[in-house]
Amino acid sequence: MDLTELTIRRAHEGLKSKKFTSVELTKAYLEKIKKSDLNAFLSVTEDLALQQAEEADKKIASGEFGMLCGIPCAIKDAILVEGQKCTAASKILENYVASYDATVIKKLKESGAVILGKTNMDEFAMGGSGENSAFGATKNPHDKTKVAGGSSSGSAASVAADEACYSLGSDTGGSIRLPASFCGVVGLKPTYGAVSRYGLIAFGSSLDQIGPITKNIEDAKIVFDAISGKDKMDATSADYVYEKLNIELKDLKIGVPKEYFVKGIDRDVEKIIRSSIKKAEDAGAEIIDISLPSTEYALACYYIIAPCEASANLARYDGIKYGLSENGKDLLDVYLNSRGKGFGPEVKRRIILGTYALSSGYYDAYYKKALEVRELVKQDFVKAFKKVDLIFCPVSPTPAFKLGEKTDNPLAMYLVDVYTVAVNIAGVPGLSLPAGKTKEGLPVGLQIIGNHFEENKILSIGMFMEKA
Repeated sequence: MDLTELTIRRAHEGLKSKKFTSVELTKAYLEKIKKSDLNAFLSVTEDLALQQAEEADKKIASGEFGMLCGIPCAIKDAILVEGQKCTAASKILENYVASYDATVIKKLKESGAVILGKTNMDEFAMGGSGENSAFGATKNPHDKTKVAGGSSSGSAASVAADEACYSLGSDTGGSIRLPASFCGVVGLKPTYGAVSRYGLIAFGSSLDQIGPITKNIEDAKIVFDAISGKDKMDATSADYVYEKLNIELKDLKIGVPKEYFVKGIDRDVEKIIRSSIKKAEDAGAEIIDISLPSTEYALACYYIIAPCEASANLARYDGIKYGLSENGKDLLDVYLNSRGKGFGPEVKRRIILGTYALSSGYYDAYYKKALEVRELVKQDFVKAFKKVDLIFCPVSPTPAFKLGEKTDNPLAMYLVDVYTVAVNIAGVPGLSLPAGKTKEGLPVGLQIIGNHFEENKILSIGMFMEKA
């Protein structure tokens, strides 16, 4: 039995019945990571992981332990783990060591989780392919010539390649769902505020959300239950109690937005997603064609709001307080030299875009206008959820593309996010569920979108679709 192929549930049962120990399980993952050439991990904390596994084994021996106790996981390198490097895949934070735990890490540690290390990503979570990392791109486990998706590239690739039982990622405009779709795993972007952002390196504060990447839907629910909830350290986190749901596909109305099936969508992707929708219909769901008319403006709206927030959030990396510091003849020189050397091209591009859109004389024309469009996008979902229970659509218009294929064309890269950004703009939850493979053998994800705080509904229906 290959221990690294187990789901959280099966690994938990194996630990419970003493078939293996957490130390053995952890060693199996560490061995796999050592042999890997995917570049999914930026750092592996072997000694610490084995120490955590030993502690978990003591808890397991006492008989009182939860589902995540002793289960090895991987953490996106934008989430702080005390005493460990947190680089956000940027040269500017190459040697930064976190001085505290993010709230989600605190919760995982309390549950007895074993942290294997930190995963690769697009620098400061800016990208849809995983190629913007200052430490090299993550390769797709299904085809190493293809991208793993971004920005949580390493988090998805590590789970898909059985280098971690589950992982945490963050999603600002599709950064959990895109790599989950490209790598053929489950990725949940929770409702904005469902999971604390305290200890997540900020990119777009009104859009960022931490979520799980797992091998199946049940695991996603286990991890989501463990990390969600109100946190006094994050004023935007919500105090929400999730009810247990007993729903079936036959009771549901599923909306299919016509704007998500337009010219440019890959034929295989459309065929696989249409086939998933047909399966839901065959199981008794009522399929309703809906319109999200502001979809055509969502991408432009996102690429103003996100860079504006990034411009403000990344002002803290000035070469003075922490991170890379370059000498200069005066203070301005220190700023320019540190930021010039520390930030990669995509991060610079977005800071410049955001600073320009926020500048005097352009604020009203760009940022204010984008906020007005954001309201229209939100209203689209409000109206849609009056008619339907859930929305089914693709995660991406294409499967994973070749490494280097879009790196010289930022606009083509931004279009990868066309089906995911609206979910972040509206703050609703979205799930990427493996739905099939293209003729080339590349995974395709079905995106299931729900109303605010309807994670349980999405996950319940995801489970039906997984079986189907």
